[in-house]
Amino acid sequence: MISILTCPECGARKAEEMPTDACQYFHECEACGAVLKPQPGDCCVYCSYGTVPCPPIQEGKVCCE
Repeated sequence: MISILTCPECGARKAEEMPTDACQYFHECEACGAVLKPQPGDCCVYCSYGTVPCPPIQEGKVCCE
């Protein structure tokens, strides 16, 4: 599954393959070096900054259980 992450610092966008067996709490922007972390209430960087939420959320499950 692919999601396009958008950096909130510089606006850079990059397609990333989402892990299906783990949460991704951090992601480093290749353009500016900012370390993305989930926003309050979100479980991972894909739910906060991606074009689609992480696989568990898409399936209606709680992420990272």
